[in-house]
Amino acid sequence: MKKLLTLVALVAVFVSAKAQNSTMENTRRVATRGYAEKEVTPDIIYLSISLKEYYKDGNTKKKVAIDMLEKQLFDSAMKNGVKKEDFTIQNMNSYNVATKKKNNELLQSRQYRIKVTNLNNLNALMDDVDAKGLQSTSISGYDHSQKREIEKQLKTDAVKDARANADIVAAADGSSAGKAIMINDNSSFNWDNISPQPRMYAMAKSATLEMADSVEPSLELDVRPIKLTCNIDAVFELN
Repeated sequence: MKKLLTLVALVAVFVSAKAQNSTMENTRRVATRGYAEKEVTPDIIYLSISLKEYYKDGNTKKKVAIDMLEKQLFDSAMKNGVKKEDFTIQNMNSYNVATKKKNNELLQSRQYRIKVTNLNNLNALMDDVDAKGLQSTSISGYDHSQKREIEKQLKTDAVKDARANADIVAAADGSSAGKAIMINDNSSFNWDNISPQPRMYAMAKSATLEMADSVEPSLELDVRPIKLTCNIDAVFELN
């Protein structure tokens, strides 16, 4: 009995789908594409910062440990508005340093990922970190605090544009566009792949300080707007 009921249900679904396809084929319709775009300046930046242990004045008895450097960076980040959960360790490495000892010692380096939402605090964030312990800085990603709302608005505008285009085409035929039969969202907002052209100079801090102790390292950031686009394919009935 159960098998019979299942078979009847499958037949009913098949007949219904076939009827819908037949109706779709016999309906006069117009297919259009809607388009929307918006320029957005990222307000969230992900920094990648690497710290490394080193010997003060080359003295192997005066090592500046990675834990101390990490605490400096962490405390500075917290002071400048970074949340604890937005400060993470990405990688850890060791490197060899030549010393007078026969067995050269391995020193540690660590890479951190920091989510920064106040771009005005970038310079201040680095001020409290030992200059010679800073190995490198770079931008690893961008984001926007209102990205979901931006995506929603772009999709809405693209659908409206598709209908406007359908109205134009239908009017040229002496008809009018009716309800939407099909809407296909072709948009793909991959914020991780957004690459505005930033200017970011981490003045090789240790090298700079060796050349002139009076020179302060700085980070200069100029994030340009990026253009987001949205494409919507739609099919409307013709009345």
